Amino acid sequence: MALLFSKPTTPSQRFLIKLNRKQLTKTPKIKQKIIGTKTKSGRNHSGKITNRHRGNGHKTNYRKINFNRNSISTGIVLGIEYDPNRNSNIASVYNFTNNNFFYILAPKKLKIGNIIESGLDAELCTGNSLPIYKIPEGSFIHCIAQDHYKISQITRAAGCSSLIKEKSTTHAKIRLSSKKEKLIDIESYATLGSLSNESYFLTRLGKAGQSRWLNKRPKVRGVAMNPVDHPHGGGEGKKSGKRFTPWGKPNKK
Repeated sequence: MALLFSKPTTPSQRFLIKLNRKQLTKTPKIKQKIIGTKTKSGRNHSGKITNRHRGNGHKTNYRKINFNRNSISTGIVLGIEYDPNRNSNIASVYNFTNNNFFYILAPKKLKIGNIIESGLDAELCTGNSLPIYKIPEGSFIHCIAQDHYKISQITRAAGCSSLIKEKSTTHAKIRLSSKKEKLIDIESYATLGSLSNESYFLTRLGKAGQSRWLNKRPKVRGVAMNPVDHPHGGGEGKKSGKRFTPWGKPNKK
């Protein structure tokens, strides 16, 4: 079962819905692809807050993901792992061709021991990376590069996939998971299949403390502040505000 519902022995567990990660490996297998990170708490190089409501959070290490699978390679999947920096799972791969290790975003139904390939002559199997002109219309793809010389930037979230609708001699029209359509260079590389962890959007944190573990600080409404703190602040009783940002700029939709 993908979801776990806890018995409410405490109030914080009453609405808690978690993912079943028993089959995943928490300790990373590829040590040389790990970088220690420091939480910036939403501050820039001069120490000023440029991104509000960030801070604290559990310490995490960054896993280097290979988003540039446009060379000829053949590898075997060593394990499916949990990544604290993204909502989809990752897979550790050993490359026979270059005798090295790397991480990829794990698609659905990818298992330990599967063989994955990349390049012009790769087979049409889940997890293989090919140019779009080699992939037939109607196929589901992810990790799509916008140009043939760029890394994969499109469709990288959990459970997402794009659909190849039609192709011409130079471009391909794909439908994104947001139902928008986009023209992509036909020589760009993409990976076959849909991404794993498709039940992620059904989870619930259950308590405010779990948001703090994820580096998210509380947000306070402007109408609950004083006039010195926000344009919506002050006044007798409750009011709806004036549709201004905290810096006085109009925010009418």
